Amino acid sequence: MKKVVGQVTPEERNEIQTLFERRNGLNELAKILTADNSELYEKLVKDMGETTSKFQNWWNSKAQKYHWEAVENANWEINFETCEIFLVLPQ
Repeated sequence: MKKVVGQVTPEERNEIQTLFERRNGLNELAKILTADNSELYEKLVKDMGETTSKFQNWWNSKAQKYHWEAVENANWEINFETCEIFLVLPQ
């Protein structure tokens, strides 16, 4: 079940959308990259860690700023078109 708990500005939406797309791209790259190319692999692992951290920090800071409702084992989701934030409850 999803429920609207807030909204962000278009600028804030752009920040998380960039991180979301980067994280997805890195995850796809990780599927095809092997540890044989250790230099590129290490860069990928480092970038994945940094991007994941920035992604989570964005959610944490906006949740604190806007006082979004939170529930254990639930997560937030954004509609990139409307800038709405949803609380996605576990089934």
